[in-house]
Amino acid sequence: MRELAETTAVAFYLPQYHPIPENDAWWGPGFTEWTNVARARPQFRGHYQPHLPADLGFYDLRVPEVRDRQAELAISAGLGGFAYYHYWFNGRRLLERPVNEILRTKKPDFPFLLVWANENWTRGWNGGDNEILMEQRYSLTDDLAHIRALRPALCDDRYLCHDGKPVLAVYRSARLPDPVATTDIWRREAEHWGLPGLYLLRIESAAETGDPRPIGFDAAVEFQPHSAMASLPGHSLWKFVVRRRVRRLSSRYSHHVWRYQDLASRAMTAALPDYPRWPGVTPGFDNSPRRRRDAVIFVGQSPQVYQQWLSEALRRSNEVAHRYEGHSRGVVFINAWNEWGEGNHLEPDARFGQAFLHATKAAIAFGASA
Repeated sequence: MRELAETTAVAFYLPQYHPIPENDAWWGPGFTEWTNVARARPQFRGHYQPHLPADLGFYDLRVPEVRDRQAELAISAGLGGFAYYHYWFNGRRLLERPVNEILRTKKPDFPFLLVWANENWTRGWNGGDNEILMEQRYSLTDDLAHIRALRPALCDDRYLCHDGKPVLAVYRSARLPDPVATTDIWRREAEHWGLPGLYLLRIESAAETGDPRPIGFDAAVEFQPHSAMASLPGHSLWKFVVRRRVRRLSSRYSHHVWRYQDLASRAMTAALPDYPRWPGVTPGFDNSPRRRRDAVIFVGQSPQVYQQWLSEALRRSNEVAHRYEGHSRGVVFINAWNEWGEGNHLEPDARFGQAFLHATKAAIAFGASA
């Protein structure tokens, strides 16, 4: 297992780039995330859409060479690992093939951790309760079965650890009926395997904020842009105030639009919370490929601003580590490596090329020398 031995950056990773029977049934044969990406169109003048992949093309994650090349690009940018989204529904897994192949083949040799994306799958792509396609149901019996099913991954030589404890994150901890009971079961089972326990992270998504320790988690993760959006004005671009007032005329008038610079500035100047929370950054965000109405769009994304933001986040992560753990092994979570349908990806695209990868490398190098 790989110890988080120094300050590093980990990028969330979406495995939704290969067809599965469920998506074929719900969305049509051959559906993957690329289906939404390719059909995206600009919603207003100057709107950057579609985001088209450059170096890796419209890849299929069933191809091992793709996964190898992703790791090569991530290593070249100085990233410390991928945080793979993991989908578990009462013993049923979805989109599991890429991680299963990584475990089976032992390639690529690149650190990783798992994030349980424990939302309902819905037709609206927002994890809500309308038109549920795959529902989450919880029980303590399922909690035990779940952690046992994760043992091959958590014990893999490449799995990221914190003080010897495998790092496991939960996307929507508020959905757990009894999070203390769940986390206790998980830790006890890991100790039964001979591990010192688990290092459990609560993702601060949606309105889920606050000290994670009373509910059984060791630390929180600032998930951008959601963490900083609450402090942004309703519509910082005045023309969209007018557009939303006439949104009934066209769905493209319904979107929520902010400046990327404003998002980064708010995040960089916000006070640290009074509990352990690892910082997060994003190279951009625009979920209009997934949402035809009421999309969240940040305009003016910039590798330069992103680099400044990541540098500050790395500095803050060191402060968090010193304050709560007495050492300098901080971590920053980048959203994301390949969320193409939400416009936040470090993977090269036709507009920016490898600029965001270069910015990542520069920020990490600066943090290491500071």
